[in-house]
Amino acid sequence: MDAQIQDKSQIRLKGVRDGFWVTLDPSLPVNYIQEELTRIFNQLQHLASNSRVTLDVGDSEGYESVIEMLRAFLKSKFNVASVNIAPAPPSPKEVFIPGDKSRKMDVSSFWRQHNTDALVIAGRVRSGQKITAQKHLVILGDVNPGSELIAGGDILIVGTLGGTALAGQPDNEAAIILAVGFKPIQIQIGGVIAVGLSAAPKHTIEFAHVEHGDIVVEDYIKTNPFGRLTWPEVR
Repeated sequence: MDAQIQDKSQIRLKGVRDGFWVTLDPSLPVNYIQEELTRIFNQLQHLASNSRVTLDVGDSEGYESVIEMLRAFLKSKFNVASVNIAPAPPSPKEVFIPGDKSRKMDVSSFWRQHNTDALVIAGRVRSGQKITAQKHLVILGDVNPGSELIAGGDILIVGTLGGTALAGQPDNEAAIILAVGFKPIQIQIGGVIAVGLSAAPKHTIEFAHVEHGDIVVEDYIKTNPFGRLTWPEVR
């Protein structure tokens, strides 16, 4: 047998949150792949039953029949709950950034696969309630006076902010506080505090940020603070 085929590292398994991730080369002989899958899954014993399996086969074009055969094999032999195919990563694309040199950027491994610690809450935050988020905090609703929001990153409120909001804690002065109705009693970004902020005369989306050591509140639509970014970036 070819030495390359005997290399068991070509078929690898790792546990993921809801099952198992199997990396393999679909161009290998099917009987060899099945033998190696049998060897690997036998080591799992009862853990394989009703598990979710993802097959990472890279570019699977032209190997659809092999994949279907392996899907049926795993389901019948090891009683797995499902067998899904991992999306093939796109090839790196040329991205032109004005004022910068053209550079390659692998869009499959950039911001679209970034794991976030954002906390999203729907509903009104009432007086006396305190909500703390490790990173960003998103509130889908109003925040009443007497309530308190604390976040390690940005605070975004799809509603009226009437309570106290502390963003960028403890020392991230690049964070922002945004609200559809901006009427806070007190806000803090990093170590900078502001009280007695006047609300906009019209119902407009405003955001607060630190500028030259002070907190400044501006119209979000008019200012468009992130519109100058040439490429989406993770906050």
